[in-house]
Amino acid sequence: MTIRNLEGLFRPASLAVVGPNRFGDEALDLLLNRLADSGFKGPMTLVGCGKEAPAAFRTKRRIEDLDRAPDLLLYVGQASDAAAIIRTAGSAGTRAAVALAGGYDRWSDEDVRAALAAARPNTLRLLGPGSLGIAAPGANVAAHLGATDAQGGDLAFIARSGTIVNATLSWAASNRIGFSGAVSLGQRTDIDVSDLLDWFALDYKTRAILVHLETIANPRKFLSAARAAARSKPVIVLRSGASREIRGEGRTHAGRIAAPDAVFDAALARAGVLRIDDIDEMFEAAETVTRVKPVNGRRLAIVATGGSLSMIAADQLQRQGGTLARPGPDTQAALEGLQRPGVADVNPLTLHETAPAEAYARAVSTLLDDKNVDAVLAVVAPSAFSPVSVIAEALAHAHGARGHGHGYGRKKPLLVALAAGAPLPRQALDAARIPTHASAFDAVRAFMHLVRYAEGREMLMAAPPSLPADFSPDVDTARAVVRAALDQSRSWLKPEEISIVLDAYGIRQVPTRLAADPQDAGEIADAILGEGTRVALKLVSPDLPFKSDFGGVLLDLATRGAVEDAARALGERVRRDHPHAQITGFALQPMLTRAEGQELFAGLADDPTFGSVLVFGHGGTGVEIIGDVALALPPLDLNLAQALIRQTRVSRLLSGFRNLPAADMDAIALTLVKLAQIAVDLPEILELDINPLVADRFGVCALDARIAVAEPATHAGRRGTSRLAIAPYPKEWERTLELKDGSTVRVAPVRPEDEDRYRAFFETVSPEDLRLRFFAPVKEFNHAFMARLVQLDYSRAMAFAATDPETGEILGVVRLHADPDHRSGEYAILVQSRLKGIGLGWALMQLIIDYAAADGIETIKGEVLKENTTMLAMCQALGFSVRSAPDDDAIAEVTLPVTAAPATP
Repeated sequence: MTIRNLEGLFRPASLAVVGPNRFGDEALDLLLNRLADSGFKGPMTLVGCGKEAPAAFRTKRRIEDLDRAPDLLLYVGQASDAAAIIRTAGSAGTRAAVALAGGYDRWSDEDVRAALAAARPNTLRLLGPGSLGIAAPGANVAAHLGATDAQGGDLAFIARSGTIVNATLSWAASNRIGFSGAVSLGQRTDIDVSDLLDWFALDYKTRAILVHLETIANPRKFLSAARAAARSKPVIVLRSGASREIRGEGRTHAGRIAAPDAVFDAALARAGVLRIDDIDEMFEAAETVTRVKPVNGRRLAIVATGGSLSMIAADQLQRQGGTLARPGPDTQAALEGLQRPGVADVNPLTLHETAPAEAYARAVSTLLDDKNVDAVLAVVAPSAFSPVSVIAEALAHAHGARGHGHGYGRKKPLLVALAAGAPLPRQALDAARIPTHASAFDAVRAFMHLVRYAEGREMLMAAPPSLPADFSPDVDTARAVVRAALDQSRSWLKPEEISIVLDAYGIRQVPTRLAADPQDAGEIADAILGEGTRVALKLVSPDLPFKSDFGGVLLDLATRGAVEDAARALGERVRRDHPHAQITGFALQPMLTRAEGQELFAGLADDPTFGSVLVFGHGGTGVEIIGDVALALPPLDLNLAQALIRQTRVSRLLSGFRNLPAADMDAIALTLVKLAQIAVDLPEILELDINPLVADRFGVCALDARIAVAEPATHAGRRGTSRLAIAPYPKEWERTLELKDGSTVRVAPVRPEDEDRYRAFFETVSPEDLRLRFFAPVKEFNHAFMARLVQLDYSRAMAFAATDPETGEILGVVRLHADPDHRSGEYAILVQSRLKGIGLGWALMQLIIDYAAADGIETIKGEVLKENTTMLAMCQALGFSVRSAPDDDAIAEVTLPVTAAPATP
């Protein structure tokens, strides 16, 4: 349901506390007194609790006795009675209910189902059971049993655990931090974290959203909501429970490597969410990323008095993944007079312990001006010669005097670590809006928050390069191979089947030939040896997937006899040591001689929460021990694939090292995109290993692979049998449409790669048509503007681009963006100005109506300038109703019930 009726939770006009009370007088008195003292302006009623209420409350015996249903119902009664109360209140108009608890409280499945069944016919929203309640200070709502009340502010906080809520509210109160809303989810029977992300994303009073999570019930819904929220404001997540998760149970290396918490990290990063590790860090991150503009890179310059102090900061930077900036020659020359004698490096810049405040200010200002520096950290310690307060004042003045506007407007941030912790310097720096920290560790951590937040936002907006035109996988062939294996009740593909699947996706492999026995292996070896290469021999057994565990790979065999002897000995050894293993034969390959090749690993795993996950890293027999891997959720584009590669240490080798030339990074990235596409197209593939994937400057080649298959299951929030937590490109909506004049256009969903074509399309539209579409003149089509149009979350939005079949030029675009409830959606349409009158707009509108019906959207809405008579006429012909917008007489609101069949032109 997402945000429907959540205004009853956060902005109620009236509320009622409904019993009979099962918690005792202490808990009820706390709730009633807190509500009475909150300043809530609407009527409040105590129902069925059999006790005297504060003067702010009316009392009633039964909920049926109320003259008018409350917007918000706070339930303190028995679980078994909840359904009847909710049904009565919902029928009368109550919009939200909270099943309160002062601590751990779990209803039976039967009681939960009954409460939901009672709530849904009237779209009453249910929070809990087991919820401490909610606080919405801006609406004077303090409907909770938390240990501490929430003060007003601009941070939203969401948590399932009541203990975390209590700890967070207490920490915030002691640090004078306030909230726009604080919610205890409890058992999450109806309202969940995704609903609340959608709500707070639209709340202009919320500056950042803080979330505590343990598990996610509907990952696709969560990632859609998190991604949408992260586009507008920081979303910061604290997760607990990773230590309880089981790992290492996969059937492949990928399955063993993809630990649930690592997958969780990858999912949050894909959504642009910042993950942190404790409550202190959660608020620190919120303060940093909302106060300071995102940085442009990881390069930090450090200024401190004393070499030890500066090196502590530099060491922390290295541990946390940052980079020491390398100032340019001009900067180095300018800093020479400030540097302590005997210190060679200018970063960290070590000032003399007696350096005056002006030296700090000059050093910081000089470093901020250097294009090789992304941010500056000043570490300030007490000194008998330079009071900390004076240094702080100088830093604040230098930062603001450079004409960039005290923190918010600066292009580069300045961070300060005050080892002294004195109140006066903090006040001066706070007034200049410079983030201040109690230690170098905290300051470096804050810088890395800025880095990760900026990188996450950049990935949300990045325009990927187009895939090669010749990448057109043979999905039907690959699917047939997988289906045949499943029909034979096999859970592993045979080597020859693996080759067919990888070939279908254009993944290059070393040729593999199969032998049934040692004699057959000898005959195949003759052919390979005749090609001038030696032979690699591998035993094939579905029961022994990890060949290195039993010495199942023999290399550099130079003669037929050596191959036959090796196969015979290998088979005998495996039969002796693994008597229950089935041996299906031997695989023979020509030895691949690539002196510059790096052994990589690439694979697919299946996570119980997020489904298919791509694994990439350093390959070879020690892949699990080396641990140099990174994870990403499919689908991938080339940008995401390249970012995945950069997360690994082996990427530094791939970029070239000493006499080792750089590998073909584009080929590696494309291979990862192809693997991700396998996950999209073939949900029957449960796990997949390519190990090693050898990469050098000439490209990539798979030396060995294994694929585990299983019948796909259905997952919450995903259509059909998809394992994906992120909705993939909906290829099934590609169409050829015939227009009134008999011509045809190709129509396909918009992709991020379409940005350049989309920009060229706008240039074919007249300024007047653009004004009618956007309700204002459009002067610039910058990347940020275009990214919002072409980077779609297909779970929530769709845009179809009609293109010329011969040139690929975009001729027109129609789009539909569903509201968070996914019951209605807002459309927009634009066609090239020269193409009006040929039926293109009509055809695109009919297509988007068909899409809305298939997607379960009930109503299409839109706003049209009344002067746009052509659009209004088409809407009326299609069956839209038209009325004036209530707040602007120049705008018409058009509405179409999707169940109505589209008209004919």
